[in-house]
Amino acid sequence: MRVTFCGVRGSTCAPGIDFVRYGGHTSCVALAHDGEPPTLVLDAGTGLRNLTRYLDGRPFRGTILLGHLHWDHTHGIPFFAAGNDAASEVAVVMPGQPDGDAEQIFERAFSPPHFPVTPSQLQGRWTVRAHEPGRSELEGFSVLAAEIPHKGGRTFGYRVSDGRGTLAYLSDHSPIALGEGPDGLGAYHEGALALAGGADLLVHDAQHTAAEFAAKGFLGHSAVEYAVGLAEAAGVRTLALYHHDPLRTDDEIDALVVAHAGGTVEVIGAAEGLAIDL
Repeated sequence: MRVTFCGVRGSTCAPGIDFVRYGGHTSCVALAHDGEPPTLVLDAGTGLRNLTRYLDGRPFRGTILLGHLHWDHTHGIPFFAAGNDAASEVAVVMPGQPDGDAEQIFERAFSPPHFPVTPSQLQGRWTVRAHEPGRSELEGFSVLAAEIPHKGGRTFGYRVSDGRGTLAYLSDHSPIALGEGPDGLGAYHEGALALAGGADLLVHDAQHTAAEFAAKGFLGHSAVEYAVGLAEAAGVRTLALYHHDPLRTDDEIDALVVAHAGGTVEVIGAAEGLAIDL
């Protein structure tokens, strides 16, 4: 399985010279079977625009699997050139919601007066459906979905395997029982531990630092130190710090990676264009 980071920021895009190396687009990770184009996409932030370049002019035929419905995980969809193609076939799969069917909720995000077109006006064949926690097969990958804490709507984390490598994806994740756990940053959630257990690569929310957490933890994201602790507790091989704060510069992310080097888990900073073979 090839894992390609198309967007790595949280909350909003981060343009400018201080954000060039890690990139400024919001959350999107593309998964491909060995030697094949990507067919399973985790989240659809503005980084989804970058996926088109990895398809070499081909229309996208595959699944976009959303962890939740916040803007920074959906706003790339109408700007995804390879998906907005007459020959594209795109399935959007999202966590089931209590207040409407999937197509209605999807259209809420893309319709006047908030946006000039609706999803039905995109080219190609688009389908939208909801799913629930549990195991499924998507695009030849085995996917385990579990509900994890994150403020502002139902949120799923995912564990994806192709039988050779395993990825755990917890892009937006708030610790539970604040005041407990490492450095008082919160206890580890049972679902998060189950998704991450023994994974080759854990892609995890690292929007804050421990020093920032007291003032920002209410926003529903994790601290870098919490992500490292969870990775260690779960026996992860490599942790990719992800969902970077839009104000966190390249040099500051470098410093966070260096500060957590040398432990039992390899720590890297997720960056646009980074591809990892599992």
